[in-house]
Amino acid sequence: MAKSAKDINEQSPWQDLTPGGEIYEGGTARLTMTGEWRANIPVWHEEKCKQCLLCAPFCPDSSIPVCDGKRADFDFDHCKGCGICWKVCPFGAIDFVKEEK
Repeated sequence: MAKSAKDINEQSPWQDLTPGGEIYEGGTARLTMTGEWRANIPVWHEEKCKQCLLCAPFCPDSSIPVCDGKRADFDFDHCKGCGICWKVCPFGAIDFVKEEK
């Protein structure tokens, strides 16, 4: 039987993996910190934000946390810097800049 995604690592024998290394279970994106892939980064300006929440459903990585009907700052562990949130924000509350590491 194949291992659960949370149990797969560099030491997992190929016999324990599914054909093609596919993951069949849902909710596994949180297991991989994809934020280090980013070259550009969104910057949220809370004072300009009208809490319309248009940005949150467009984020392909669910990197815009919403709690009690209000958005919070980005989850940079998972934001890949695609810029979709910046493009859809009608209030200029998100800038998109080159990330300095």
